[in-house]
Amino acid sequence: MSQQVTLEVPDGAVKMFGGDEAHFAREMYETAIAKWYDEGRISSGKGAELLGISRAEFLDLLFRHKVSPFQYTPEELAAEVSRG
Repeated sequence: MSQQVTLEVPDGAVKMFGGDEAHFAREMYETAIAKWYDEGRISSGKGAELLGISRAEFLDLLFRHKVSPFQYTPEELAAEVSRG
């Protein structure tokens, strides 16, 4: 089951992505999913599931959005390094 969400955006926003509304909508959705992952709100598996892609493709998407695939807090990272 899915829901459709309608957003109003300025004409210029869609034109920045070549004027293709479907491409623009997909870019917005992918960016939101990458941001939610970056914030720790969803896992990589959930992100891939929401986008209908494999986890490997999701990791590529994170790379394209300059989002680290590693979800460590500064404290967790320091603990890992000190164990090393």
